[in-house]
Amino acid sequence: MKLAIVYWSGTGNTESMVDVIRERAKELGADITTFIASEFDASDLKNYDVFAFGCPASGDEELEPDEFQPMWENVRSQLTDKKIALFGSYSWADGEWMRVWEKDARSVGAILVYDPIIAEERPNAECVEKLKHMAEALLQ
Repeated sequence: MKLAIVYWSGTGNTESMVDVIRERAKELGADITTFIASEFDASDLKNYDVFAFGCPASGDEELEPDEFQPMWENVRSQLTDKKIALFGSYSWADGEWMRVWEKDARSVGAILVYDPIIAEERPNAECVEKLKHMAEALLQ
């Protein structure tokens, strides 16, 4: 199973979530490639079986606008029937950016294999366990 993990991280909190997903997927034998959002585009989709997208809340609870949002706009319409997972971190507000992002992913027919995961700042022990389960769900 080929997994692409595509993310943006400003403070390192979302990147630490990537590390958990990558390590668990590696334990399960997945072929994993990690991309910073600006390195990934729609032409890469054909090379992977499943996708994990990670982005923290930015600005007024939105996806990071300079790198992640443009990448997301480029790939989103081609995620129909693709197995994906969404995750990210925040330090304020209530997670509205993730609810909007989840709705957007579902609206194009993406298959979310696990409920989106949000970490308040760095992922705590409970969040780490959820991220491991997310990796397992992606690879089933």
